[in-house]
Amino acid sequence: MRTRRLQNQVTAGRFTLPVVIMICTLCWVLTSLILPDLSMPESSYPLWESARLLLPTWAERLSSYLTYGMIGYFLIELNNQFTIIRMRASVQTSILFLLVTVCPEMHILYAGDLAAIAFLISIYFLFKSYQQSRPASYLFYSFLFIGGGSFFFPQFAFFGILWLLEAYRFQSLNLRSFCAALLGLMFPYWFLLGHAFFYDQMELFYHPFIELTTFSPLMDLQALRPWEMATLGYLLVMFIISAGHCIVTGFEDKIRTRSYLQFLIELTFFIFLFIFLQPALCINLLPLLIISTSILIGHLLVLTNSKTSNVFFICSIVALILLYGFNIWTLL
Repeated sequence: MRTRRLQNQVTAGRFTLPVVIMICTLCWVLTSLILPDLSMPESSYPLWESARLLLPTWAERLSSYLTYGMIGYFLIELNNQFTIIRMRASVQTSILFLLVTVCPEMHILYAGDLAAIAFLISIYFLFKSYQQSRPASYLFYSFLFIGGGSFFFPQFAFFGILWLLEAYRFQSLNLRSFCAALLGLMFPYWFLLGHAFFYDQMELFYHPFIELTTFSPLMDLQALRPWEMATLGYLLVMFIISAGHCIVTGFEDKIRTRSYLQFLIELTFFIFLFIFLQPALCINLLPLLIISTSILIGHLLVLTNSKTSNVFFICSIVALILLYGFNIWTLL
């Protein structure tokens, strides 16, 4: 134990996750005291606005905290189910909590937070469809959650394109499963149509499709706030290093695991590209980006054991602390 490096002691430690949760909770409380005026900006999407009105102001932070707690639990179950990291690890959840904590603006509930829950469940069913002889039911449920998540964040529906491509690579896409995927995507909107027609509020049904065809200026990086730019820069560096490690050491994983990791790499790249093209959507895409990046970073930290990786681990923690201070300073 004395010769184990700090990286391995932290990533394999039994008390790492409880300590991270305690630290993050204290930071959330500190942030709420330093930045008490943070609030969700108004949205043009009526379904999300109606959901917001159900919550009092004090509950916005608590709801966000509980939402990320649920996402963190799902991350552990996802790894245990599919063995993305070759051991029962919770480090990806610790990384998720730390990345969210250093972004005070994300301590408030956004539409992207609810979409992130649907995002993870959808990934679970997509992974379950891998080389299944009868994948239709899995793709139906996967796209069902994409459709449900797009209720609150309409642009989430664009992820269905990537899902179809990955289903083809997972050898789970055929005519029957393709039709099941389309039915799953449309299923939530059938209920929305019934509600809108019954209460004579057809604009509720039309609005998600209007949002899908409404684009902010392309590559308008000036729309990104300083804390968003700094956070994206940190995540990009971590993604490049983690993805490079997955590609170089991919032969050590099973073929199934390599497919899952390749999907996560392509998914993370897709989200970065999405943010680059539509920077105005950054705040709602960040939860999805943090989820996929956390798994890749966890894979890197758990499965490396060298002086270089230990130095990188220490530098990444120091950079994370500096990022937290910078993000608070920019929001004062």
